[in-house]
Amino acid sequence: MTRLAPALLAISALAGCATAPIAMAQPPMHMPSGMPAMSSIQPETTITLMGRGSIEQPPDVAMINVGVQVEAKTAAEAMAQQATNMNGVFAAVKAAGIADRDMLTGDMSLNPAYEYPNNARPHLTGYQASNSITIKVRKLDTLGKTLDAVVKGGGNTINGISFSVDQPDKFQNEARVEAIKDAAAKAELYAKAVGYKVKRIVTISEQEFYPQPPMPVMMRMQDMAAASTPIAAGEVSLAQTVNVVFELTK
Repeated sequence: MTRLAPALLAISALAGCATAPIAMAQPPMHMPSGMPAMSSIQPETTITLMGRGSIEQPPDVAMINVGVQVEAKTAAEAMAQQATNMNGVFAAVKAAGIADRDMLTGDMSLNPAYEYPNNARPHLTGYQASNSITIKVRKLDTLGKTLDAVVKGGGNTINGISFSVDQPDKFQNEARVEAIKDAAAKAELYAKAVGYKVKRIVTISEQEFYPQPPMPVMMRMQDMAAASTPIAAGEVSLAQTVNVVFELTK
């Protein structure tokens, strides 16, 4: 066996030390000033709730869809007749005080009309033409007058009436306050039931603010017989929803 000289053994030991990793103590990591530790809020101490708020407001605008439906032997005659009647409707509505910007043409259609006798092939009897416009009435006290004008001008279809608030955004904050109060009351209720208290709000997020108009009113032509058609607008509900995360504590 070959024996190494003492000097060679010393050099070999130094070389081994040079290649070994050196363990150094790392300083503790500190969070920036003012930033809470990641574990300051535990998931088991939070509760997420939805709050709803709504306010009732009298509507100040109405949308009505009115029009003309006629039947004639030929398609050309049907289209010509509906055009004549519809021009009368436009003129009458303008005379009732409705501006051009508040009238929008809706559906226009032309369809064949058939009879269906028993045990026989369908028989073409003519053509049906229809046309409709949507009208925005900004003065609700003139709504009955406007509907009467439609009928007198040649309109024979009233497809529906809906009411709304023209500028709902100005009521949004009232609905927001009601929504957050609703969420806070629920949080207090749940916390008390399990022996906790509400410490603070962690996050708030809201869904889009939206009005909830009443159901559209369908009207028949015989309802228009009165000298001035009475209309009951009721109230419109303006709603807001928020999602809130609360932190609870003992």
